[in-house]
Amino acid sequence: MNRFIVAAAAAVLLVLPLAAGAQAPPAYGLGISMDAAKKALAAAEAEAKKNNWPVAIAIVDSSGRLAAFSKMDNTQHGSVDISIGKAVTANNLRRPTKALQDGIAQGGAGLRLLAVPGLMPLEGGVPIVVDGKIIGAIGVSGVTSEQDAVVAMAGAAAAK
Repeated sequence: MNRFIVAAAAAVLLVLPLAAGAQAPPAYGLGISMDAAKKALAAAEAEAKKNNWPVAIAIVDSSGRLAAFSKMDNTQHGSVDISIGKAVTANNLRRPTKALQDGIAQGGAGLRLLAVPGLMPLEGGVPIVVDGKIIGAIGVSGVTSEQDAVVAMAGAAAAK
């Protein structure tokens, strides 16, 4: 597990270096509370239902462990693991998974991310930040990555 964390951190630092003057990712805080996780889950479900998007929604705490989960009717089975992977990746690397997807799309050194075990470099995972600290993350899967991200952002905003 420690090798995974070191490899993931190294890959991100190699591929997505912080620009001069850019802010470092937020630090970790206490894990998301059950009440906040329920609010995030409800808001994400509402966004998905509004758009008729069948999705799986995973919320992890700041240690990357599952705190809440929902799978809507008619969601493809593969979306369960993908949503959890997106949430864990966003939490553990302290950034939206879209940043990783974009790094891979650029090719070259960005392709190194594909060698990191357990990484889910697909848009749709976002950290949940409250008072400048990461308290967890939300990952969504089931529709296009861009639509997954819309649902995830609605959930993350509600947890605050």
